[in-house]
Amino acid sequence: MDKEKKRIGVFIESDFYENEIFYYQLRFPEEDIEVTFYSRLWGQDALTFKGHEYGAPFYCSNDFESLTESEIDSFSAFIVPAGMVSDRLRYTEDTGKIPPASLFLKKLFQKKHIIKGIICHGLWLASPVSEVVRGRKMVAHNNLIGDVKNYGAVYVDQDLVVDDDLITARTGGHCNLLARAIIQRIK
Repeated sequence: MDKEKKRIGVFIESDFYENEIFYYQLRFPEEDIEVTFYSRLWGQDALTFKGHEYGAPFYCSNDFESLTESEIDSFSAFIVPAGMVSDRLRYTEDTGKIPPASLFLKKLFQKKHIIKGIICHGLWLASPVSEVVRGRKMVAHNNLIGDVKNYGAVYVDQDLVVDDDLITARTGGHCNLLARAIIQRIK
């Protein structure tokens, strides 16, 4: 096994699904995989986000917009989680421009060595850059089957779908399946 430390990035914003995020915080370190959460910090040093079900606070001081190309290349995987995280991250001040988080996701898709994990409503982040999933096999929350098809992706009715460097899971409740598949791929 490669002795180099494996790294996983996870997007975070308010209305995150607490059980999923807390699972990642515990599960990946069990495998000696570093997990770091990133958001858009809007020029702040840090922000505290609130969870969806319990209002649990989550402190984040990592801004994906400040990552250098070599830092991005050091990731083994990057996860777009469930809940409303992707909806909040796809906000843009200039409606004529693609949201920064969606542009970051597009950049990740250009790097085949980085596994892209998208779970549940995380698929919304791909909406402005839907070409990144066009023709790919995937699953999303049942409410987003139309989105999958409108993006030109191939919907597969399974709880977990692995399509090369893209791993998708149906709901936040399937985070264990997503994590296991990512761990197996990067170990």
